[in-house]
Amino acid sequence: MDDHCLVFVGGLHRSGTTPLTRCLASHRQVSGFAGTAATEDEGQHLQTVYPPAGRYGGPGRFALAPAAHLTERSPLAVASSASRLLEQWRPHWDLDRPVLVEKSPPNLVMTRFLQALFPDARFVMVVRHPVVVTLSTRKWARTAPLGRLTEHWFRAHDLFTADAARIRNLHVLKYEELVARPEETLARLGDFLGLDGPVPADLVQGHRSSAYEQLWRSWETSRQPLRRARRQGLVRAFEQRARRYGYSMRDLSVIEPFPAPEHR
Repeated sequence: MDDHCLVFVGGLHRSGTTPLTRCLASHRQVSGFAGTAATEDEGQHLQTVYPPAGRYGGPGRFALAPAAHLTERSPLAVASSASRLLEQWRPHWDLDRPVLVEKSPPNLVMTRFLQALFPDARFVMVVRHPVVVTLSTRKWARTAPLGRLTEHWFRAHDLFTADAARIRNLHVLKYEELVARPEETLARLGDFLGLDGPVPADLVQGHRSSAYEQLWRSWETSRQPLRRARRQGLVRAFEQRARRYGYSMRDLSVIEPFPAPEHR
């Protein structure tokens, strides 16, 4: 595999990792997983080295489990793990293409672990507004309170930002940037990966967040006191934390760059 560039794509469920990976895989130099019969063709379901997110509760829950956060200190961070992962993933790639992509949501909290196994790998993390991710994840975690789903977003990204300072080849993009300026955003990503020619943007669909944004705004003036109180409680609890990531719980139009990690 020395003549290939290995790329790990991560980001919470409903953050846009799937459309981004499909855009990348449509480039002539890139191979991703497709037709594997695994959920969203995610590499986490095509290996037996580390537990998938479902072991820790799945969408909206997994990052709250301390065991889901893997680093270079994990007992699994050994050469044999790297060999087994490549053995299990290799059949799903087109090895005639120099850039090989693996996408799984829990990669967001596994960057240090994956870097320990593959020191030259590159990491692409996708971040989407906590309100939109929370509301869109409810269908998979109906029994979880909204506050807990929102806390999961912040827990996952707090872990990631702390780890990011140790990651050598890292590119972070916001989903909102991808849908607003797909060609420009994908061009920067292509430069980061050293691709020749543009990354096709045809598969990027805008307005996928509109329904959730409208729902959130409707709660502010809802005739149902419970919905108004729920929104107010989430704003009070998470507004300051959201601002650190360039978002606002009050005003969903606030989209600022993701904070750059301070490399050590």
